[in-house]
Amino acid sequence: MKDNFDACLAKVLAHEGGYINHPQDPGGETNYGISKRSYPNEDIRGMTRARAAQIYRRDYWDAVRGDDLPAGLDLVAFDAAVNSGPGRGAKWLQQAVGASADGKVGPATLAAAKASDAKTAINRACDYRMAFLRGLGTWPTFGKGWSRRVEDVRATALAMATTAPATTTTGGGFLASLLSAIRKILKG
Repeated sequence: MKDNFDACLAKVLAHEGGYINHPQDPGGETNYGISKRSYPNEDIRGMTRARAAQIYRRDYWDAVRGDDLPAGLDLVAFDAAVNSGPGRGAKWLQQAVGASADGKVGPATLAAAKASDAKTAINRACDYRMAFLRGLGTWPTFGKGWSRRVEDVRATALAMATTAPATTTTGGGFLASLLSAIRKILKG
């Protein structure tokens, strides 16, 4: 959802925390969740929240089309993209909404997301994510934290989906088209 980036970023950063260099973390040196492995040219120790936000918007939020997803599903896809890569975040979203799981959020995925029951899709995406995480070799070390994170994201996303206002875009969109078709049918 277009207005949700700041709220979703705050949730991600609450889980990512500050500077760490855990010897068992495959990402190595990390700050605000931005890793030296993924961003070798960044000053990880000197990373600011503002710089992390720029990276997150460009490389993760935009990759899963967060501005175009319904509230709640935007957080689920974004947080999964940050934690496991944009391709995986997109695939779990796609599987959850019944779209082809190619790892790229495009028009078909967006239409399926907007047509889906958000609560059901949120739960499915989180379940797919947990199944993947449980299979990782680093589960014994990081599993408790990942479980807490995914359950917190699930609860927050469900609350976002419940409280999000029903909106249509000026360009129409699926719901506007559906309402227009219903009006035409009713007018006879």
